[in-house]
Amino acid sequence: MKLSPAVLAGSLAVRQEIDYNSAPPNLSSLANSSLFETWRPKAHVLPPFGQIGDPCMHYTDPETGLFHVGWLHLGAAGATTDDLVTYHDLNPDGQPFIVAGGTNDPIAVFDGSVIPSGIDGKPTLLYTSVSYLPIQWTIQYTRGSETQSLAVSSDGGRNFTKLEHGPVIPSPPFAVNVTGFRDPYVFQNSQLDSHLGSAPGTWYVVISGGVHGEGPSQFLYRQHDPEFQYWEELGQWWHEPANSTWGSGGWAGRWGFNFEVSNIFSLDENGYNAEGEVFTTLGAEWSLDPIVPQVSDFREMLWAAGNISCEDGRVKFVPSMAGKLDWGTSAYAAAGKELPATSKASEKSGAPDRFISYVWLTGDFYGTLDFPTNQQNWTGALLLPRELSVGKISNVVDNELVRETGSWRVASNNSGIVELATLKQEIAREALAALTSSDSFVEPGQTLSASGVVPFQQLPQSKFHVITTSISFPQACRGSNLRAGFQILSSEHESTTIYYQFSNESIIVDRSNSSAAANTTNGIDSRNEAGRLRLFDVIQDGQQQVESLDLTIVVDNSIVEVHANGRFALSTWAR
Repeated sequence: MKLSPAVLAGSLAVRQEIDYNSAPPNLSSLANSSLFETWRPKAHVLPPFGQIGDPCMHYTDPETGLFHVGWLHLGAAGATTDDLVTYHDLNPDGQPFIVAGGTNDPIAVFDGSVIPSGIDGKPTLLYTSVSYLPIQWTIQYTRGSETQSLAVSSDGGRNFTKLEHGPVIPSPPFAVNVTGFRDPYVFQNSQLDSHLGSAPGTWYVVISGGVHGEGPSQFLYRQHDPEFQYWEELGQWWHEPANSTWGSGGWAGRWGFNFEVSNIFSLDENGYNAEGEVFTTLGAEWSLDPIVPQVSDFREMLWAAGNISCEDGRVKFVPSMAGKLDWGTSAYAAAGKELPATSKASEKSGAPDRFISYVWLTGDFYGTLDFPTNQQNWTGALLLPRELSVGKISNVVDNELVRETGSWRVASNNSGIVELATLKQEIAREALAALTSSDSFVEPGQTLSASGVVPFQQLPQSKFHVITTSISFPQACRGSNLRAGFQILSSEHESTTIYYQFSNESIIVDRSNSSAAANTTNGIDSRNEAGRLRLFDVIQDGQQQVESLDLTIVVDNSIVEVHANGRFALSTWAR
């Protein structure tokens, strides 16, 4: 999702005092920057001011071991971290390391990715250079509007200097009527090397988009020369029919009409492994009929795992399972990168090679809400870093719950007891350890047999806290209308309720009472959020029972992240 290049300017005005004990006024009537601290998170990454866009351009600097995290902001900006907890802006005041305005990119800089040791051994950025707008899958594509260009950093990533020649990938494949052609992601893959007879360590690029009248696609290219000047087109290595679904669509949304921000990487149960199972994360855009020009009704952040095959001399990616990386409707545009065990962050924590992904949480629902942006003077954030790996669900009863086409696959079967594989995603260990390192308290366990609200014996004293819990359910709950969960951020006038509902196998974040300000101010989204999580029947201590619900709820002022069972995430706002 690419937003307007216009960004809020910083404000030096004295901020207006707000009486938080009175009913909120129309917040759009307040002075600029008066809401700057009201909902600002502390544990999430965002610029000092203004709008943050897609995360992108991450890499580990081989000279320093620092992990560079990038995002779209006035072009593209970023920060470095040696622990995935504290981040240091690359440039003063969050200024960008690359901006639009060159020969190849007179209009905008879109997403890209970095080869850590590229041209002359220096960090080399391949990014989408934009020459024409608008670009949208619902309208005719302007040829030449999106090209892929190179830039190199010689100062530790503080600046990327564009090469003085034309784009290295100057156009989509010949005579293909694309819906988009952007967000190049560079990666290495031993399976592709074997299928294509490439030299070990060859770099590949996947570019996201689609074909008008046919559906979304990932376009694959291969490095041709050591200077990365030429890239061999390998065709659409993955294509789906327009607006089709994985299975019934209940577990992985829709493939839509256009792919964006695709990443390709390989995982095993420990984390990143160049020879592991192939995964992709991707954004999917789609709309309901009638389709309105330059409008995407829905954007979904998806993942898929699959197999690589060779058909008629062309490599193809065929999914074996798929799901949602984040069920939040404002969560989109994930970007990740391998974080080696030799990086500073991993050396400190003792972590192995990992794949770390960041998801964007848009602050104004992709620019469609009339949120009081000037009063806040910042918009959006990156969600907490996540470690991705192959997850296993053991001792599962082989019944109809297993056999549906979903966000899992059967890895093994032993006399009616199966092990399932899925994408495991958890908050990065360093970030979670830091969030839970301060004073804490434990609520005693309870067995509830009647409906009602049971207050905690002790309550969090701030809007910055983490709740971890495990909830067990009797077998009789299966298919019932039972709901169980928690109220957070609760006061006399506001509360947000997070609960699991068996009837539709969903975790729901009820925001209908989250914001008193929503009653007086347009643009504060209070719609409920929901995502699907199946709790399987498992064998434990020789008995069949419903898989427990293990929750981690992160409250960072207005950002709420709900993580469950190592395979579910739903992120949203409570303002």
